[in-house]
Amino acid sequence: MRCVRAISAFCLLSGLSSPAWALDSYRYLHVTINTPWFIFLFLLPIVLSPFILMAILYWRQAFRKARAEEEPQ
Repeated sequence: MRCVRAISAFCLLSGLSSPAWALDSYRYLHVTINTPWFIFLFLLPIVLSPFILMAILYWRQAFRKARAEEEPQ
């Protein structure tokens, strides 16, 4: 019964919406020529951080193996 109410409420509210409201939402975005650069600079550290972490961990592990090989058994 709850599902029927949710579907009917969704249909009612979607019927009341106006396409003009969707067009007005773009007014506040202020997209300029710099926007792709800002997105790129924001996402660049997020994309590169796993590779930097892998390089640091590989470097540490290589030093541990070198120390283990130098120690007499």
